[in-house]
Amino acid sequence: MNVIIDKLVIFSLCVVLYIPNNSSLLIVPILIVIIISGLMSYFENQQFKIAALAVFIMLSFIYPVYIFFVPLICYDFVVFKIKWLWAILLVPVAVNFLQNSFLINGLIICGTGFAFLLKYRTVFIKNLKGKTILLRDDSKELSIMLEVKNKELMEKQDYEINIATLNERNRIARDIHDNVGHMLSSSILQIGAMLATVSDEKTKENLRLINSTLSKAMDSIRQSVHNLHEQSIDLKNEINTLVNDFAFCHIELQYDIQSNPDKNLKYCFIAVIKEALSNIIKHSNATNVNLTLREHPALYQLIIQDNGNRVNNIDNEGIGLKNIEDRVCAFKGNFNINRSGGFKIFISIPKNNAERKN
Repeated sequence: MNVIIDKLVIFSLCVVLYIPNNSSLLIVPILIVIIISGLMSYFENQQFKIAALAVFIMLSFIYPVYIFFVPLICYDFVVFKIKWLWAILLVPVAVNFLQNSFLINGLIICGTGFAFLLKYRTVFIKNLKGKTILLRDDSKELSIMLEVKNKELMEKQDYEINIATLNERNRIARDIHDNVGHMLSSSILQIGAMLATVSDEKTKENLRLINSTLSKAMDSIRQSVHNLHEQSIDLKNEINTLVNDFAFCHIELQYDIQSNPDKNLKYCFIAVIKEALSNIIKHSNATNVNLTLREHPALYQLIIQDNGNRVNNIDNEGIGLKNIEDRVCAFKGNFNINRSGGFKIFISIPKNNAERKN
């Protein structure tokens, strides 16, 4: 837009010079100059611009009235790749220097200098806008990167907090089991020994009541410890452990579960992955395994794929696959096997069934 405005201003000045100094007031030179200038603005090809310049210079030698439009044509060659090419435009002006008055020649030269100023101003504004846009894009990209990093840090922090919480639950469950549980077990044994030695029936009855109470307390503690242990299972950590311990061949894990699945489903996934990796070791010559565990809005998806062939197809593999299928069917999930290009186990379990199973 700035180029068009610059050319309109320069063209108006050229016309102001052209009209008083041309008695015949030919419209053809104006139209030709407009066409040449417009084509040079439209086409960025260097050879085309040089050809258009040659045509204009030839017309200026044949028809001197064209020298009044030298500033307009010079505008396109101020910052041209071939430096000083614009100086050729001054040749027709110099050839007709004596035929025109000093004032006209001076105005043409001043118009050319004005075209220089406009061109450099437009180029400067264009470069400044480009740098501004680049700076804005870099700033936006940096902002997005910072948001991503901040999100990753928050997710990592949440994961570490979750792991710390689960470890603390494990510690509490272990302490209860090792300390309180052992004390209660010892008390129950001691009361049992006392029941065997005491002859007074009233004392025996009281000991039996105490023994019953301690037994209920022991059962309650066992249930609490069991629940704490189940709640402390971190699915991602358990699967990472299985992957890290798998040394048969290269294995890649893609874990994309954000929620905390039900404990029964966690046990199902862990057992299925263990069985599948065991089958690969026993019955496959695979060199690469892909393990994908992904969460969708309505279901969980587990894919275990290897690139090997079954080289030891014995009954145990069938039993292992049947166990996997039974576990999946318990959640009313889908279990599929694909043997083309390797061996692929595809499992999907609806979320509502996973919650209802509990």
